[in-house]
Amino acid sequence: MSTLKTTLTIDGMMCSMCEAHICDVIRKTVPDAKKVAASHKKGEASFLTENAVDEEKLRAALNETGYACTLVTTAPYEKRWGLSTA
Repeated sequence: MSTLKTTLTIDGMMCSMCEAHICDVIRKTVPDAKKVAASHKKGEASFLTENAVDEEKLRAALNETGYACTLVTTAPYEKRWGLSTA
């Protein structure tokens, strides 16, 4: 089973509370989302899933909260094992 990484570009996040709000919306809209994270500094949020997400449903849920989801991209995700050569 392949893992997908979905990255969202979001306008309107100003602080860590905004990040938490965005993450809550993602978790409610995409119940199987893993590693949900948001950054107001980057204006991005991302998460992992096993299946493709309904981008329109996700975009609509975020836009309803007052944030503007301007871009949704999904790509295959390869886990990095973090091996160190030090």
